[in-house]
Amino acid sequence: MADSIEKGDLDALQGELGDLLFQVVFYAQLATEEGRFGFKEVVQSINQKLIRRHPHVFADVEVEDARSQTRLWEQLKQAERKSDSSSDDHQPSALDGVLEALPALTRAAKVQRRAAHVGFDWPDHSGVLDKVEEEFAELRVEIEQQQPAAEQVEEEMGDLLFSMVNLCRHLQLDGEGVLRRATTKFERRFRTMEMLLAEQGTHLEQLDQDAMEAAWQQVKQRESV
Repeated sequence: MADSIEKGDLDALQGELGDLLFQVVFYAQLATEEGRFGFKEVVQSINQKLIRRHPHVFADVEVEDARSQTRLWEQLKQAERKSDSSSDDHQPSALDGVLEALPALTRAAKVQRRAAHVGFDWPDHSGVLDKVEEEFAELRVEIEQQQPAAEQVEEEMGDLLFSMVNLCRHLQLDGEGVLRRATTKFERRFRTMEMLLAEQGTHLEQLDQDAMEAAWQQVKQRESV
């Protein structure tokens, strides 16, 4: 790894790892002073978790491939969640532990993966494509109502976005990354369009819809050359 990382990056990584270690030691010391646990228990805890979650490494369990290993990992975590919730009235779920504070696209994909690990999933992306088309059609119906209900439009839009994230997952794409790159591409083209118009002595606000579209297509054509 060191051969592929510049020295400055390694120095920065060293500093960040030091900051991280400080936090671990700091909170472990606070827990020690309260008589709860210490740094030794923290290390023991992660050792036990690694052994428990990797029986194909530390025991005699065999897995066929990476996908089987991921499925086993989720099964083991699900068993842990059931064990953690056995002392209260909470009905354990495959979706337990998915943080609500995650970015919306990331959380949607994580929820979908959890559901898929217990078999609730489309067999391939064709079913997801059909679902995307279905959700889009339902959204169109709601929007084109004579008096569209805002809450219903919002719900259908949410269903469509959720289905699009699911399609990304089936195509092994990261929804966050896909959207970020699409936004970056739009920003690049928009700024180029502004620059070209400025060179012509005009601005977007002075153009009608057809002229704006023509300028946009000009930028796209320049990129494709």
